Amino acid sequence: MKHLLVSLDRLHDFDEIIDVRTPLEYADDHIPGARNAPVLDNEERALIGTMYKQVSPFEASRAGAAIVARNIARHLETTFADRPQGWRPLIYCWRGGKRSGSMTLMFNMIGWRARQLDGGYKTYRRATLDGLQTLPQPLRFVVLTGPTGSGKTRLLHALRDAGAQTLDLEDLASHRGSLLGALPDAEQPTQKRFDTLLAVRLRELDASQPVFVEAESRKIGAVELPASLLHAMHQGDCVEVRASRDDRTRFLQQDYARLFDTPDWLKAQLQRMLGLHSRETIKGWITLVDEGRREDLARELIDRHYDPAYARSSQSHFVHLAQAVQMDFRPNDADVVEQARALIGRKT
Repeated sequence: MKHLLVSLDRLHDFDEIIDVRTPLEYADDHIPGARNAPVLDNEERALIGTMYKQVSPFEASRAGAAIVARNIARHLETTFADRPQGWRPLIYCWRGGKRSGSMTLMFNMIGWRARQLDGGYKTYRRATLDGLQTLPQPLRFVVLTGPTGSGKTRLLHALRDAGAQTLDLEDLASHRGSLLGALPDAEQPTQKRFDTLLAVRLRELDASQPVFVEAESRKIGAVELPASLLHAMHQGDCVEVRASRDDRTRFLQQDYARLFDTPDWLKAQLQRMLGLHSRETIKGWITLVDEGRREDLARELIDRHYDPAYARSSQSHFVHLAQAVQMDFRPNDADVVEQARALIGRKT
């Protein structure tokens, strides 16, 4: 079987990448572009694992082989029924063991030039973590700082639309970064999945051009940024994004429209602020939600939560903050892309 093993650097030599792990393992993270064709599903893998411990390794292997054979047969009749004779798939499992080995061997017996990823997903995961340590180092970041509601994310999107190079960490994390940043209709990726998405994006960036990014804390919701990326961001140039209180209030009403449309969910998020604010304060905010007073709630959050939190936050990590370019941003205006172009002219 050793002649069927290939290293990670040959990923792009194949027509298709096949992940034979369980759907749960695949959902946790997978090689970009890989297709899930499990040889054991979630329940089957749990069953074989229990047999291995409680009966014997031999009986578990025999039962597992029968299930794997049936599942490979099913994939041959369905998932891969239309693959041509010259098809070249790369197959992997957790660590390049029996699951991927079984499918690789069967496919080669058929006549396909299938290969097995040496070390499996475990090797890919190690390479991802290694990459996250080095990929940010050559990049020249321009960090958008400023309080919540100033429209930093909208400015980042406008910079992208104006042709600038951007890194949208909140998009990768499916989270807006604050206590009210969770998205009602989207789950965050797992840490492993976030790491993969981030590594892919970092590899796409051109080190000869500046990379605009929004200032973030160590964690965005439940996922954590690599220390190497935070360090590179802290060394970058800064733009202080400023907006009037009225503009910020209007912007938050728009930005939180999805939250107001799910009032029960919004109230649950406000309840999570207990410990940061008194029960009386939280109760008052919940009353504003019940009464549909969006503007009043936005002003309350700016004055009593976001601005005090921003004042307490440690901005000292940013080496060049004192030399930050100050931008008076109008996040609600129609000319945000033109405003972004003006900023690009000042920073490139």
